[in-house]
Amino acid sequence: MVKAKYQSVLDLGEQLNIQDGDVQVKGNQLEVRGTAATQYEKDLLWDEIKRVGGENPSDIMADIKVADTSVYARHTVKSGESLSKIAKNYYGDPMKYNAIFEANRNILKNPDLIHPGQELVIPNL
Repeated sequence: MVKAKYQSVLDLGEQLNIQDGDVQVKGNQLEVRGTAATQYEKDLLWDEIKRVGGENPSDIMADIKVADTSVYARHTVKSGESLSKIAKNYYGDPMKYNAIFEANRNILKNPDLIHPGQELVIPNL
């Protein structure tokens, strides 16, 4: 029953390719463990856990580690994107685009000029 309740969390874990994933049902509690590639992916999992179970769910125990703590995320630029649109997606604030620009000065010369396919570092703030 509890596993079915959190199926969307398990599906998201598969979609994000969570490494060393382990899911067990112990009594009325679901125990989930694994390693997300970045903090952003860990945050996505926690957001889904809270969406399903509420702010402090007692029927799930999640131990999600992060493989790469040096960045918040890595992002591949898609057609039509801008740094402000990317900043809004990751930080909720388009004005934080400059943090992304500064973290990618090695490949970006102008914050208004990015190209599809570029791999950007999304820094921890």
